[in-house]
Amino acid sequence: MTGKARKGKQSTDPFLDFRSDTVTLPSTEMRAAMAEAAVGDDVYDDDPTVKALEEKLAKLAGMEAALFFSTGTQSNLAALLCYCGRGDEYIAGDEYHIFRDEAGGAAVLGGISPFPLPTNETGGITVGQVAGAVKPDDPHCPISKLLCLENTVSGRVQDQDLIKSLSKTAKSNGLSVHLDGARIFNAAVKTGLSLEELCEPVDSVSICLSKGLGAPVGSVLCGSKDLIRRAKRMRKILGGGMRQVGVLAACGLYALEHNISRLSDDHDNAVRLGEGLSEIPGVAVNLSAVETNMVFLNPGEGHHEALSEYLAENGILIGIQIPEIRLVTHLNVNREAIDYFIQKTKDYFASR
Repeated sequence: MTGKARKGKQSTDPFLDFRSDTVTLPSTEMRAAMAEAAVGDDVYDDDPTVKALEEKLAKLAGMEAALFFSTGTQSNLAALLCYCGRGDEYIAGDEYHIFRDEAGGAAVLGGISPFPLPTNETGGITVGQVAGAVKPDDPHCPISKLLCLENTVSGRVQDQDLIKSLSKTAKSNGLSVHLDGARIFNAAVKTGLSLEELCEPVDSVSICLSKGLGAPVGSVLCGSKDLIRRAKRMRKILGGGMRQVGVLAACGLYALEHNISRLSDDHDNAVRLGEGLSEIPGVAVNLSAVETNMVFLNPGEGHHEALSEYLAENGILIGIQIPEIRLVTHLNVNREAIDYFIQKTKDYFASR
């Protein structure tokens, strides 16, 4: 299992990729579902497979309706544009994807001001922070309209009672609540709570199909019928109207039917990976933070890039974030891959 990491690598390259759960490849069965999917023009609401996916996820989330998007970033942005106008404000944790990792789209395209709150070690924010962040009716201030939450945050499951309290606080101050649930099924499997239970406190949720669930593309926004009606217009403005996209929606349906319960395998593999790496002298892993499918590795000063290059030479791809490298388990890395990763990391440090 050798090779050198490079941009644009082909799916046939023999790499074990721990950079993200977005790197998963569709299985043979998922590809068959794509090939057999009934399709129509989704801009005209004529694609039966898209409709089936939207109806299924809306029902699972306990929401009235849903809308299929190409990406979670577009789904989140459409939600922001529905809730907020120019000069309005959304409140979010400073580590949340919707604030930190979506290119400032709400401000760039919507004139919407973000108000980030410092998150704690578990990725959470407090009721007091939210209450204090809501702006008064003052012409000097933007108008607070929306609280954005996230679950999971860097692999950490958010406390459901806290989410309920945060949502109650926001709504009592006239705010709506949107949940970035990119990996919410990881939270569902970890906690044993249903998707509907996890989404009950919020007004809308964006759910990603192309992470741990293993679909190649797609996110779904769930919410009220009125929100989804407006979100469809926003999707069009953002260039997100798609045609015979049932071939991709079929992947999402397959994932919902076959790839939810197996997320527990990813969680178990993450624990195995974290425990194995923590036994290597000089390596730091916060095992208490390994709750779902993420492990954060600190190889020590001066080792981030060198370790990444060494592992790439041995067929393993990782990031080089500093100080902690994020490692993500998924359906394309099994227990054997976990043990191989641990051994090669041991080999690296033994050679230094």
